[in-house]
Amino acid sequence: MNSQVYQTVIVGGGFTGLFTALHLAHEHYPRSVILIDKNERFCFKPLLYEYFDGEMDAIQVVPRFSELLKGSGVIFVQDTVQSIDLHQREVKLVSGNSYNYSNLVLALGSVTSYHQVEGANVNAFPFWTQADAIALDKHLRECLQKAVQTENIEQRRKLLTVVVVGGGASGVEMAATLADFLPHWYRALGGNSTEIRVILLNHGEKILDGDINDPLRPIAEKELQKRSVAIEIFKEAEATAVYPNAIEYKSNDEIKTLPTHTTIWTAGTSLNPLIQELAIPQEHRDHHHRPLVTSTMQLLDFPEVFAGGDCAAVQDNSLPPTAQVAYQQGANIAGNLKALALGEDLKPFKVNIRGTLLKLGLNDAAANLFNIFEVTGEPAHLIRQGTYLTLLPTPIHDFKATTEWLDEEVFHHHLDPRDVGKKVVQAVELVGASVIGVLVGRKLLKMLGNEDNKD
Repeated sequence: MNSQVYQTVIVGGGFTGLFTALHLAHEHYPRSVILIDKNERFCFKPLLYEYFDGEMDAIQVVPRFSELLKGSGVIFVQDTVQSIDLHQREVKLVSGNSYNYSNLVLALGSVTSYHQVEGANVNAFPFWTQADAIALDKHLRECLQKAVQTENIEQRRKLLTVVVVGGGASGVEMAATLADFLPHWYRALGGNSTEIRVILLNHGEKILDGDINDPLRPIAEKELQKRSVAIEIFKEAEATAVYPNAIEYKSNDEIKTLPTHTTIWTAGTSLNPLIQELAIPQEHRDHHHRPLVTSTMQLLDFPEVFAGGDCAAVQDNSLPPTAQVAYQQGANIAGNLKALALGEDLKPFKVNIRGTLLKLGLNDAAANLFNIFEVTGEPAHLIRQGTYLTLLPTPIHDFKATTEWLDEEVFHHHLDPRDVGKKVVQAVELVGASVIGVLVGRKLLKMLGNEDNKD
């Protein structure tokens, strides 16, 4: 390695990687920064459903890295990482280019796992990127168009049946979204919207089991039945094979077949192969084979390397694989990289879990805040969108557009800030986003039976 190389390379442009880069730019990091990602665009995954169903546009949900990093000084390289040599401090790319580094940030995230289910990787639709959303949109529209022109009842039923595999948060959000807008699409074509079937195939006995959204299960189960078409939940149903026109599953020790032209896969993720291949001993990995990092987000054997998000595990600190955790890790890694460059002490990562947010259809959601109370319906929808909009990355953290949206959409149209009392102020301080604070405060006031503060 060239000992004169003083540059930080970030591999992976997800939440951890991008926000590390943005924070470094914001804090005037004294070394050059290179961000490498195979995609042209950043994908704000929590809002990919809104992009898919047309509630939000591409510039909000899948902006170009070049636009986000304009004027930041961060060099964006669109390429695929071929290998990472931790001993030589070198990142090799598929293009043949390579980069040496003084510091490396591993932020490669996870990849879709099909659990070796026959045909799933070929015949099921993943939902992970903008390309996935576009492909699924095109397929569904073609199915509906064919269905409205098909007189054969059995064939039409296949075209109008959509199966979502996986009862975690992604599966629940996908099923709820489909059950609201597919009937609208089909009705606009002249079809009978009651013929639409949305089925959620869940391996376990409970949806959201073991998920951070587990406390929202009763609300989710109730709301899934209130969509434009009620969602059918098949519990204890294990997918065993996916075919172009059917999905096979096991239930009560019996193999069953469900005819469908559309299977959507949301049944889990696995570690990125590049992380699997790193020269890190098994004893320095967790039971998911993720590399362990210290409280300051550094690899145990390579302190010049930082890692966060889905591809790393903090020692003695179990964290959910959520956007809010990855975002906060990016800020911590950036702060520690700057401290390292300036010879200052590094700070341990401390996460602030603000709560959980679950999309349950168009303009509908559920929010569990601090495991203290819950908000549902349109208020929860506003909380969810407002929270994520405060995190939307813009060049060097210019959140002016976000602030204007919050002021216009939430405060002026829905709430009177004069109603905010002591409970609201506390909520604002805890949550860190004013939209949540105001809505939460009103909920608390109602819960406490205070009817003195009204619109």
